[in-house]
Order: sequence, then C-alpha cells, then structure tokens
Amino acid sequence: MEAAARVIARRGVRGLRVEELAAEAGVSTALIYYHFKDRAGILRRTLEFISDRAERYTSERETPARPLDPRRELEQTLLLELQDEPVVRENSTAWGELRANAVFDPELREDLAKATLIWVQETAELLGQVSPMSPAASLAASAERLTALLEGLSMRWLSGILPLTHARTLLLEAVAVELERLDRK
Repeated sequence: MEAAARVIARRGVRGLRVEELAAEAGVSTALIYYHFKDRAGILRRTLEFISDRAERYTSERETPARPLDPRRELEQTLLLELQDEPVVRENSTAWGELRANAVFDPELREDLAKATLIWVQETAELLGQVSPMSPAASLAASAERLTALLEGLSMRWLSGILPLTHARTLLLEAVAVELERLDRK
C-alpha cells in the first residue's frame, strides 16, 4: 500500500501502471492482481490506506505534560495535515490525485465521499467539544468548510504556491472564524 501511495503521489492515478507498482513494491504483477483483482481495487485500498495513515499521524503525537484544551486539540489535529514530513506530503498528494480522478470515476467518487464524510464527522466532533451547545448541523457545516479549506491549502502548499507557515496561519484564522460563528448561534 505504501508503494501504491508513492506511485500515485508521483505519477497520479492516470499514470498508475500495475507493472510500475509491482516494481516499486518488489512483487510480481500477478501478486498485485491476486490481492486487488483490478485497478479499481488498487485505488480503493490505497484510499483506505492513506485515510488510515492520516488518522495515525493526526492522532499519534507526543503526549503533552498536560492535556490539550478542546480548541488546541482541534487546531493541532488540523495542523498535523500541514506538516513538512515525507509521509504527510505523500499522503496529501495521493489524496489530491485520487480526489481529482474521482471526477471521472463514479466508483472512486463514492469511496472518496465516504472517506471525506468520516473526516468531516471527526472534525465536527472536535468542534463539538469546543462548542458543545452548537447544533449538530452547524458543527457539520463548520467541519465541511474547514476540511475543504485544508484540502485547498494543502494543494497550494504542496505545489509551491503558498508557504507552509502561511497555510498554517490561514488555517488557524479559519478555525477562529468558525468558532466565533458557532458561538453566535
């Protein structure tokens, strides 16, 4: 799965060749087809893999001396998607490639929608810890805006359009705006 994420990040979904994936993973193409059946299976499992990997690097961090307050927990979780670490760069790039390809692939679109929904729900839960009196619909809308913004900021940073520090600042400002908005409801 790591090899698939690397190849997709490097070549895109359209540039994914099973032969190249097999060479990257150090296995035969027959073994790839045995485990994944077809190209759609490879893409589906790669999407699951990068979603799981993102979950790990946004939740497995050093335990601070004292627990983070809910707002800081929300900010840290989102900011961990904007790290200049190879695994984060690869994950974000592969996610962007899969998202772009979903425009043309209804099956991948469905899988991507499910993965995105989980991310939005997890973000809404974090927002709910900060603003527990906010209606669920408002939390979901704020989470949708923040995750969409994070995807856009990530792509701009990865493509060199936006410095990482500025992307992180913009994200924190957006969190503040969303929390103010929730507090007014």
